[in-house]
Amino acid sequence: MMPLLETAALDVAIGGHTVCRGLDWRVMPGESWAILGRNGAGKSTLLSTVAGLRDAAGGTANIAGLSVATTSPRELARVRGYLPQRSHDPFASTVLETVLVGRHPHLGRWDWESREDRRIAEQALAEVGLAGFAERDVQTLSGGERQRLGFALLLAQAPSLFLLDEPLAHLDLNHQVAQMELLAQRTAAGAAVVAVLHEPGFAARYCRHALLLFGDGSWLAGATADIVTAENLTRLYGHPMRLLTGAPHPVFIPE
Repeated sequence: MMPLLETAALDVAIGGHTVCRGLDWRVMPGESWAILGRNGAGKSTLLSTVAGLRDAAGGTANIAGLSVATTSPRELARVRGYLPQRSHDPFASTVLETVLVGRHPHLGRWDWESREDRRIAEQALAEVGLAGFAERDVQTLSGGERQRLGFALLLAQAPSLFLLDEPLAHLDLNHQVAQMELLAQRTAAGAAVVAVLHEPGFAARYCRHALLLFGDGSWLAGATADIVTAENLTRLYGHPMRLLTGAPHPVFIPE
C-alpha cells in the first residue's frame, strides 16, 4: 500500500530556526496523526512544507507518490487538502461559492461547476452545521463559523490526505468534537488526516499516531499510546504534566 505522505531525511527550517532534522515519516491510508509542540516549534511551517507550499531545507516529501517539489499545485490539490490557520476573504462571496472552490481541482480548465458539484458542496455545509448559510456573505461570519466553512471546503474537495493547521481554533467544544468525528469518518473510509493540535487530550482520543516537535530540530513519531505520555509531554511543553487515571480517554493536565 502506498503512503499518502512520506518524507525522507526531511530538514525544515525558518528564519534560522530548525524545525526538524532528518525527518523520516510515513502516513498511510486510514491513519490519523496529530502534530504536537509548543508555540514557535514550527508545526505550521512543517505542515505547509509537506503540503508543497514552501521549500524544504533538505530531503524529500511525497504525497501519494508525487513529489511536492515538482508536482503542480493543481495536481497536488486533487489528492491533498490543506486548511491554514487563518483564511482571508478580501472580496465578497457567498458561503456556497466559497465551498465550491473546493471542487475546482476536479474540473477541467474551462469547466463550470455541475449540479453534482453543487450537491457535494451543499452536503459539506450540512455536515459542518452551516446548511442555512449558503447565501450568506463570508465576510459576515464569526471566527468559528469561518473555521467551519474552511473545513466544509475541504470536505467538498474530498482529498485522500487532509492537512489541517489548528482545525479546532475558534470552535466551541461541541463543534470541536463534531469536527474530529467527521475526520474519523474520513479515515474510516480510507483517507488520512494530519492535524496540528494544541490539546493532547484530543490527540490521544482521536489520533492513533502523533509527531512531537521539540523545537530544537529533534522529533518523535509513533503510536499515540506509546509516545503521548506525561514524560514526553513534560519535555515537549517545558512544564510538568500528569495523566489523570480513571478517565475513559487519556486526559493530561499541567502540574
